[in-house]
Amino acid sequence: MVEQEAPPARQLGLRDLVLFNIAAVVGIRWLAAAAHAGPPSIVLWVLAAAFFFIPSALAVSTLGAKCPEQGGLYVWTRRSFGDWHGFLCGWCYWLSNLFYFPNLLLAGLAMAVYAAGDRYTYLAAARPFLIPASLAVLWIAVVTNVIGWRIGRWTENLGAVATYAAGGAIIVLGCVVWALHGPATRLDILTGWDWGRVNFWSQIAFAFGGLELGAVMGGEVRDPRRTIPRAAWMSGAAIAAFYILGTLALMAVVPSGDVNILTGLTQAATAAGARLGIPAIAPPLAILITIGLTGQLGAWLSGSARVPFAIGLDSYLPRAFARLHPRWGTPHVAMLAQGAACTAFLLLMQAGENLRNGYQLLVDMTVITYFIPFLYLFASAWRNGRRWSALAGVLVTAAGIGFSLAPPPDAQSVWIFEAKLIVGCLVLIGAGRAVFVRANTAGRAAARCLKPPL
Repeated sequence: MVEQEAPPARQLGLRDLVLFNIAAVVGIRWLAAAAHAGPPSIVLWVLAAAFFFIPSALAVSTLGAKCPEQGGLYVWTRRSFGDWHGFLCGWCYWLSNLFYFPNLLLAGLAMAVYAAGDRYTYLAAARPFLIPASLAVLWIAVVTNVIGWRIGRWTENLGAVATYAAGGAIIVLGCVVWALHGPATRLDILTGWDWGRVNFWSQIAFAFGGLELGAVMGGEVRDPRRTIPRAAWMSGAAIAAFYILGTLALMAVVPSGDVNILTGLTQAATAAGARLGIPAIAPPLAILITIGLTGQLGAWLSGSARVPFAIGLDSYLPRAFARLHPRWGTPHVAMLAQGAACTAFLLLMQAGENLRNGYQLLVDMTVITYFIPFLYLFASAWRNGRRWSALAGVLVTAAGIGFSLAPPPDAQSVWIFEAKLIVGCLVLIGAGRAVFVRANTAGRAAARCLKPPL
């Protein structure tokens, strides 16, 4: 194991961690997708909250209180099932986030420009704007978190407040429109079920992911045994309420079948403003979405960087990942590496149509590789006494992985799509195994060199 000169400073309090969790979990883009799926999505939100999100909170609370160390999921899995399983958990979690960040950036900026008004919508497909803007948001998040939590936490805190403010504005507008004019969507949750809505289950569960990030940063939380469980429950209640009320608000203002998955928030704000005589709602909403995007990206960048940092401490990744900045005490190498990888993915996405199609397959693999660590999370919780909640979490996670394997409607060949997806996931796992074996071999060789002669 690499010796760490000084541990990171414990700068995160309860308020910071609650806002960090909200910034990490809440994805405002999910509201439009859920509203488009119709009233049955409310049932899916409730089921996902009951059988995935609450078990996640219980697992994070239990394991975070018992083992409040830097690395979270990786450390819990390694202690429960051994080094290889811990490494695989951390490897999948890290890679899934590297694939996720570029998609988050592009989707968030597209929402922001649509929210800004019709005259700006062309920017959603304009490379001269999209690439520089994405890189600017990315590196603002990276740099502020490299500098440390005295600066970086404000990126996440402001992002959480901005996201909740944007969603809160939609919720308030939806409630007023509902009270004055009635809902635009007939809220019948018992009809309209089909395979497409059931398939949406994996996206609903994915939208609740991120609560584990706060525990990953346990080494920087003040009084982590008490703070992590309290933050998980406080933020969890706020997040579940946000998703359910936000979806209802959108359907109250716009008929569910007419909700655009990308521009649904703009539709709702514009429609509500027209009915209530409140113009110019969309531009402030665009500003809030952009600030929220920066905060969410910062939360994921800073939180997920602690996983390769912890793996680097155990020498399964290059030792540079375990370095802390001499002035700011942050895992700056891991953060900068993530920023560089995301920059490369963003540029590759814009290089040509074939690469973009290939990247879409990586997005599908993201969901699967992200859920693999959750299987380990719930299995570790099972070993620590959380039996029924862990079982529910495992079943929902397994169902999410299964639904993620379903090919999109426009797939030219179901078998080719499935083969690419499965082989791609196996390649990622195989690459992780190769890195692990090589590190083990190098570690044994170093141990033999250091062994004194008889």
